Formats: sequence, structure tokens, C-alpha cells
Amino acid sequence: MSQSNPSGLTRRSLLKTVSAGAGLAAVSSAPVTPLFGGVAPSERITLGFIGIGKMNSSHLEAFSREEDVEILALCDVESERLDRGRDIVSAAYQKAGRPGKSASWRPDAYRDFRDLLARADIDAVVIATPDHWHAITSICACRAGKDVYCEKPLANSIGEARAMVEAAARYGRVFQTGSMQRSDRTFRFACELARNGRLGQIHTVHVNVGGPPQDCFLAAEPCPRTLDWNLWLGPAPERPYHSLLCPMDNWKVFPAWRDYREFGGGGMTDWGAHHFDIAQWGLGMDTSGPVEIIPPELSDKKLLAYRYANGVTMYHGGAPDGVGTEFIGTRGRVGVNRSGFLKCDPPQLRAEIIRPQDIQLYASAEHRRDWLECIKKRSVPICPAETGCRSVTVCHLGNIAYQLKRTLRWDPVQEKFIGDEKANQLIHRPFRSPWTL
Repeated sequence: MSQSNPSGLTRRSLLKTVSAGAGLAAVSSAPVTPLFGGVAPSERITLGFIGIGKMNSSHLEAFSREEDVEILALCDVESERLDRGRDIVSAAYQKAGRPGKSASWRPDAYRDFRDLLARADIDAVVIATPDHWHAITSICACRAGKDVYCEKPLANSIGEARAMVEAAARYGRVFQTGSMQRSDRTFRFACELARNGRLGQIHTVHVNVGGPPQDCFLAAEPCPRTLDWNLWLGPAPERPYHSLLCPMDNWKVFPAWRDYREFGGGGMTDWGAHHFDIAQWGLGMDTSGPVEIIPPELSDKKLLAYRYANGVTMYHGGAPDGVGTEFIGTRGRVGVNRSGFLKCDPPQLRAEIIRPQDIQLYASAEHRRDWLECIKKRSVPICPAETGCRSVTVCHLGNIAYQLKRTLRWDPVQEKFIGDEKANQLIHRPFRSPWTL
């Protein structure tokens, strides 16, 4: 992969920038203490956060409680949410009595993510921007030598997702996709039932998530003075500000940018990156995917359908109420969702024991903690970039079939549509200048 980078951000330029002390427009700074929370410097992981919205406000609180983590800097294009994020970290550290953190201390603040990435004292970053920013920020972070936790869905197109996988591999980064249902034992158990033949031969999967995105025709509203709207848009098409896209609501709701094609993939990618991800896990397809996608107009059940080379058919919709992902085999079925929801038929499947000789899936008790431990060991986490790429590809394949309204044949090895140039053009999406991949 080659990427034009408007910031000129390379390993060489980063080192030069850091050594010269240039380009770091921080609001404040504080020295790093030799010991932090009783943890030696060699065991401490220093973090930066990019995008301080609803998801990263939650991540800030969680990572602030980790004694082997020190949060050094935050970045957002809107100053009030940036200040609220800094207050979250400061309050958490005051409550914990962290050494070297006075009552007036707060993590450094940046408007431009490239300035945060230029810091040599940051080991890793947590990215929770709108989806249209995931690829550029993650790839730049990998180039800057930072490990990455990137929220799901991994990317806003199939091509972006593959570029992120390549960057993580090229620069040897520990990359965790935020598909945290994989770190829930109920989802893992349901997938182990499917993978170990407890349901017999799997033939059907149902995934209940929302539908595809729509084009954005929202009317113009006055832009808040605290927001850099041009930088919020970044690589997305130019359009005027609207509060549904970036609400000034103190994180009360999830913003609606995810409903619009320019910025997200609708419910198909938003929740699909969770439940299609579980379907892929249970089918053993973390490095592959479907070979045919059939729109509802042409499907036997009038539902969007995916066909896999092994004969399994997966439908968008059709699971019982309350179920996120349902696996159906020749001897039984299992439906799973959050909050420990597990629906088994026959009921005795709940008592099945996964034995040492069975397929035992990666067990992670906490998604963020799994990433931290893998950073220390330089190992592969439960949901690396490749897995995130394959799962979001399923979501985007569905959206493309909805858009074109025809059956699509997909090559999961070459990651191309077979005999359909129009569909292949939708693997990538154009970026607004000067941003490119």
C-alpha cells in the first residue's frame, strides 16, 4: 500500500520533529513521573486518545483505572468535549491518588491528531472518531510506531480496511479492533458450540442488525465556534454543519453521522460489526468470507443473503426477537446477544462442556485489558486488524448489494467482485483533497 500523507508524517520526519520540539501545539504539559501507580516505567504503557466523543469518554474512564497505563494526551476537533475528556482523566487520577498528578494537572490537548502522533513518549493510541476517519488516523499511528485500539466498524470501505491491515503488519503494531463482544464469554460459548459440531452441521445463520445508510441531505445549521468543522469532515465530502452529525449534547446520544453514507454504513456496519463479526467467528471465517451476496429482491426469504463456499447461508434478519446472531444446524440452534442472552434449542445445549480436545476459541475477559497485555507481550490480540477487516467487509458487501440490487459474486482471497466492474468501484471510496490513501 502506498499513501500520500498531507502532513509528511514519516518515521524520519517524526523523529526530526520530536527532536526539534516543533509542531506540538499542546495546551499544557507535565513531566512523566518515574513511578506511576506503583508500576515501574518498563511496565507502563503511555496512551493518547483521538476523538473524544461518546465511545472514547467511556474508554477514558476505563483506561484511567488501569495502574499500568498513563494517559498523556487527548485530541479532538471540538474544544468543549476535549476539555470534558481532560477533566475525566484528571478526576480519575486525583481519586486514585496517582503520584505526580497535582489537582491542577490534566493531560495535554491537541486539535490535530498528527501533532499527538508526533510525540515520542506515547506508546499507543485509542481511536474513536467517526468511521470516515478510522483509516487515516490508524495508518498514520502505525507509521508513527504506535500500537492501536480502533473502534468498530474498522473502516468506512473494504479498501480502507485492507490498507489498515497492511499498515499494522508493515510496522509491526499490536492492533485491536473494538469488536468487544468477542471478549464476552456468552458469545464465545455460542461460537464454540457452533465450531465443535454441537449443533450438527451448520447450514443457516441469522443476523439481526439495522439496515444500509442513506445519502446525507441535511440542511445547513450555524457551526459552533468551538468546532473545526473542516477538520471534522477531513476526507469526507464537503457539506455544511448539522447538529445531528456532531451534536453538542455532552455525549447524551450516539451521533447520527453513522446513518449517512458519507460518514458511516448505517446499522449494517454500526451493529453489523458486532453481530456479523460473531457470525464470522462461529463459522471459522476470520480470514475469509462469503462468495455470493443476494439482495432481498432476489433472495428466497426476501432477506439479504450471503452464501459461503461451504454451503452455509447467512441472512440479514430473520432471527427471533432479542437475538443478535443465531446459528442453526442439523441437530440444534443457538441464539446469542448481550447481557448474557443465550437461547438454545434443545435447551440442554446450555450444559455442554467445551473439552480440552475441542476447538477452544481465544478467551479474553476484558477487551481493553487484552490489548494492553498483548502490547507487553507483542502478541496478537483477540480481534486484530485482519479480523476487523473481514467482519466489516461482510457489512460493506451487504450494503453494496442493497445499493446495486443485484446478486454479487465475491472472491474472498483476491477481495474483488467477479465480473462486476461497477461493484469493484465501490470497494474504495474517494477522499476529499488533500487526504488520500
